[in-house]
Amino acid sequence: MTSPQSRTSAATACLIEENRLTLAQLGELVASLAPDAYRQAFGEHGRHTLGKHVRHIIDHYDALFDGLARGAAVIDYEQRQRDEALELWPQEAARRLGQIKKRLAALAGAPTVGALTLGYPTDDEALALPSSLNRELAFLTSHSIHHMAIIALLAEQAALHLPASFGVHPSTLRHWQRATAEPAAPSRRRA
Repeated sequence: MTSPQSRTSAATACLIEENRLTLAQLGELVASLAPDAYRQAFGEHGRHTLGKHVRHIIDHYDALFDGLARGAAVIDYEQRQRDEALELWPQEAARRLGQIKKRLAALAGAPTVGALTLGYPTDDEALALPSSLNRELAFLTSHSIHHMAIIALLAEQAALHLPASFGVHPSTLRHWQRATAEPAAPSRRRA
């Protein structure tokens, strides 16, 4: 029988791997881009660039690691660094994505992280919501994939060709894999 702690460790390892695979896919794209393509503005007001979405993803991982490093175990995604260089220079963003992947791998071998608190400011008050490392890792995968889907749409407008799996959540990829592996159910004819 597996202990709850080892189940948590296995879950954490799985979530870390999903994040690392997601960031690897993003890193491959970013490393292949010229700065002009990375900075190309889209949308009516020109506010969307591939680089801004990549920087936003990096900011969220940095916020997790900053919270863990402070030891207070408070994660606050509103307090992001917003390093403009990450929006402008794809090679710098690719380097930072590589660093994040290494930091995620180090989490797998680190002592178990206890309860976390998510700081969530509203107009009325700052909320302190109970969380966990696994919950935040699951959030970061989904958040990254969401922005990668937007990146894929922008890339399509710029005539950049991406794999069909780019910006698709791991759960959807698993569903696609199962759907192609399963034989079609026999059709039933009505008499």
